[in-house]
Amino acid sequence: MRTEDSPRPPVPASTPAKAKSKKRLWLILGGVAVIALLAFAAAAKNRGQEKPIQVTTEKAVVKTITHVVTATGKVQPETEVKISPEVAGELIEIPVSEGQTVKKGDLLVRIKPDFYKAQLEQQEAALASARAASVLSQARLTKAEQDFRQANDLYQKQLISDAEFIAAQTNLNVAKADYDSSLAQIRRTEGSVDQSRDQLDKTTIYSPMDGTISSLTSEVGERVVGTNQFAGTEIMRIANLDAMEVRVRVNENDIVNVKVGDRTVVSVDAFPGRKFEGAVAEISSSALSTGGQSAAAQIIASASDEVTNFLVKIRIKERDLRLRPGMSATVDVETQTVENVIAVPIQSVTVRAAGGKTTEEIAAAAAKEAKERSGNDLDVASERDEARRNREKLQRVVFVKDGDKVVLRQVETGIADNSHIEIKSGLKEGEEIVSGSYAAISRTLKDGSKVMIEKRKKEEAK
Repeated sequence: MRTEDSPRPPVPASTPAKAKSKKRLWLILGGVAVIALLAFAAAAKNRGQEKPIQVTTEKAVVKTITHVVTATGKVQPETEVKISPEVAGELIEIPVSEGQTVKKGDLLVRIKPDFYKAQLEQQEAALASARAASVLSQARLTKAEQDFRQANDLYQKQLISDAEFIAAQTNLNVAKADYDSSLAQIRRTEGSVDQSRDQLDKTTIYSPMDGTISSLTSEVGERVVGTNQFAGTEIMRIANLDAMEVRVRVNENDIVNVKVGDRTVVSVDAFPGRKFEGAVAEISSSALSTGGQSAAAQIIASASDEVTNFLVKIRIKERDLRLRPGMSATVDVETQTVENVIAVPIQSVTVRAAGGKTTEEIAAAAAKEAKERSGNDLDVASERDEARRNREKLQRVVFVKDGDKVVLRQVETGIADNSHIEIKSGLKEGEEIVSGSYAAISRTLKDGSKVMIEKRKKEEAK
């Protein structure tokens, strides 16, 4: 029982502040709900609209286009002679040095001649012996002729027997054969003498042309090998450095466009920034083969290789004594030029199948149809590959900007240079076409796609 003196329980205070706080909380929750609702509605609206594709554009221009075939190779002299001996032996004299200029007939090499001198002396002695034997055979022939004449007279008078007459005739025939053999032996020995003399003369080698010693690979004291049938040891090379050429390998897809006489621009790595003018001088008729292989091995190798090249020789018109054999060079062959034609960037032209579909879309549709028809994975892969290979249904197109959309337009193309391609029909000068990105042009863009021009880096920098 509570008395008057007992403490009273606390009486709740007035709550106007608490009510105000609850009201503010509800307002905040309502605002968040409204914002979320608006965001959801905006997202739903954006999903219903097509998102523009970022692209870059350029205008079709009128310009001159030169089709260029680029190839790499080495600088080589037009004429270069390998000096190899035809006789074997020790090098006893090389009176020239690498880089030295020589004239036709100048002494280049001497090979030790002792063996060939002795061989010549032996053959000359054999020739003297053959001639002496021939004189003896001639004397025997003269004696046999006299004996036969006597025997013939006696035989006509029936003073000797048939056997004696036949013996005299046989001796004459043997003497004639022996004399003829001696004459043949003389001619054979004379041939051996000439051969020995020729080999002795070949121990001394003279320059076959005017030029420069471009390579010297042997030294005095070395032994070299030489044969009449095959090339011997290479001692040096003589080249005419006044007339240089570049030998390049051109791919089989480009060689059909290259012609003898085509103008070329040659860039030599050793002379950065300098261009040498040249012309196509020679085109090989057959593809380059792998040296040292049998015919069967070359056929197998050519069947397995993906790239086939042809050798093309480019004559450099300018004379520059600083050019050296073996320098690396890049050649631009100008095969064809067209003037005042409509041109667009190369990357602007792509391919689409009938209906504007890409090859990947056609392949996917073919695979889906095969899957539904048979369900066999092999059939699916076969149908997909066949659709990709079917180039007859593909057409070259560009995307022309029309407002905020693009229009797919079929074009006929011509030759191309390093940056632009000729448009023979389908475009007019000044029309704005899509030039990037490559992914958008080749896969993403379709007829009527909405686009947004992407700012170029230079513009953003400004």
